[in-house]
Amino acid sequence: MFAKTTSLLKKAQKGKYAVAHFNINNMEIVQAVVSAASRLRAPIILATSEGALKYAGMEYLFSLSKTAAERTKMPIALHLDHGRDLKIIQKAIDLGYSSVMFDGSHLSFEKNIQITKKVVKMAHAKGVSVEAELGTIGGAEDLVSARKIIYTDPQRAREFVERTGCDILAVAIGTSHGAYKFKGKANLQLGVLDKIRKNVGVPLVLHGASGVPKSVVKIAEKYGANLSGVQGIPDAQIKKAIRLGITKINIDTDLRLAFDAGIRKFIKDRPTDFDPRHILGTAREMIKKVAEERIKLFGSIRKG
Repeated sequence: MFAKTTSLLKKAQKGKYAVAHFNINNMEIVQAVVSAASRLRAPIILATSEGALKYAGMEYLFSLSKTAAERTKMPIALHLDHGRDLKIIQKAIDLGYSSVMFDGSHLSFEKNIQITKKVVKMAHAKGVSVEAELGTIGGAEDLVSARKIIYTDPQRAREFVERTGCDILAVAIGTSHGAYKFKGKANLQLGVLDKIRKNVGVPLVLHGASGVPKSVVKIAEKYGANLSGVQGIPDAQIKKAIRLGITKINIDTDLRLAFDAGIRKFIKDRPTDFDPRHILGTAREMIKKVAEERIKLFGSIRKG
């Protein structure tokens, strides 16, 4: 059914590319990103946040993902993103997710280790991988927010992985959640990433790494959106991060922007058409294009 997240990421480590992690909230997003992966023959990770589960229900999103995985030949993993509620994490493990994330970035170092170890024990008992986070990623998205960025300490990263037994580590090197990432220019701390990679052997993850494509923002603004000040991570910095060991990159904001732009354009261009299949179908196509662009950037074409 689902691929193992760690298997996808360890293969990416060896091949020096990154696997796209796409956050999903409904059927159209699932269809769009899976269609992109199938066309480009790329592995992907579908991810549900606690906010998405509150909106759509875990069983619904699990079933959509399961159907998508069964209907394509490409390896697809299912991941719980930014889990903080241990009951939700346990439910995802029992249901059959490939991996779960415990986000203890808001906790002290020792408390983060304590609860991450507990989650690792819960997940490994069912053959499920665990992603943990050390450091703080800025910005706000879904139910996760932080006022400032606290970079991951490379030495503490080694200790954290050794003491928790986590399989995957999300690091903070200057990325930020949401579309309003920075007041100035993006400046990822690639030197910090290089030191982390040398100290830690598990696959590394970049959260808050959406590109916020200008072409999509332009369409959304043309049809009524107010997106002044939005800014993403430049492609050149993403490529450097991948070369330095990032093997999983989380994408959510770009999909939301594409969804919004597609719907706004359709409703403006065709005001007499109220068929939700037509409206959402247009949004789905725009999401697919954005997903394809991310997959190409991450170097995972034909890695399925």
